[in-house]
Amino acid sequence: MKKIYHLNCVKIVSPVNDNVCGHCLLIKEDDKLILIDTGIGLLDIQKPLERIGQDLINMVGYNFNENQTAIRQIEKLGLDPKKVTDCIISHLDNDHIGGLADFPNATVHVGIEEYESYNSGNPRYLKAPLSHNPTIKTYNKSDYNWFGFEARKVATNAETEIFLIPLFGHTLGHCGVALKKEGKWIFYIADAYYMRIELNDNKHPVNQLARMRAEDNELRLNSLDKIRTLINEHPEIEIFGYHDIEEFKPYEK
Repeated sequence: MKKIYHLNCVKIVSPVNDNVCGHCLLIKEDDKLILIDTGIGLLDIQKPLERIGQDLINMVGYNFNENQTAIRQIEKLGLDPKKVTDCIISHLDNDHIGGLADFPNATVHVGIEEYESYNSGNPRYLKAPLSHNPTIKTYNKSDYNWFGFEARKVATNAETEIFLIPLFGHTLGHCGVALKKEGKWIFYIADAYYMRIELNDNKHPVNQLARMRAEDNELRLNSLDKIRTLINEHPEIEIFGYHDIEEFKPYEK
C-alpha cells in the first residue's frame, strides 16, 4: 500500500518571509520508505558551526529544531528510519540535503549536471552533507517527455513511478520531481520558485532574492515560464514548491 506524507523539515526566517518552510515528501510503500529532499539533519543541529558555518546560518536564516528533522518526524509517525532506501534530491544546496547523513544506507538520486556542479568546486555547495560517502546514482539527459518537460525515470525498487524533471536555473542541475499516486500526478518543483507569487507578481521582493541565488537567471525564468504553462494547461496536476509555507499549510496534520 502506498502513502505519501508531507513533512516540513526546515524553518528559515528571511527578509521576505518570517516563516519559510522546507517541504519534503516521504513515500511509504509496504516495507520501503523514500524521501524526496531531506531538509537539514541532526548533525546540522548538533554541530551547526562545523557543518554549516556561521556566515551561511546568518545568510539563510536557519531556525534549528531537532523535532523538525526528517528522521524525528519519521519516528513520530511510528516508522523506522532505517527503512529509508532512497533519497531523491532536487539539488545539492544544504537546506535540501543536510539530513542525508541521518539515512546513511540510502541511495542518493540526483541529476548528473547537479552532481558535476557540486564536484566542480562551486562555492555554493557544502561538502559536509555528503561526507558520509553515500551511494550516489546520477541521471543523464533523457528523450522521455512528461507534459512537455524532459523526464528522467528514477530507478528504485519501489512501484511508484518517479521522474526527475529538469528545471535548471536556481542551480545548474536543479530538478523537480514528478510522481503518480492513484492515477494523479504530483509535481514538486523544489526551488524553481521560492514562493508561488513569483509566477504572477514580478515586483514582489522575493523575485530579487530568487535572482540573487540563481546560478543562471535566464534558465530560471525559462523554468518558471514552463511551470506557468503547465498550470494553465493541466490544472489537474498537483504542483507545489519547497519553501512556500502557504503551499505547505493544506498538508499539515
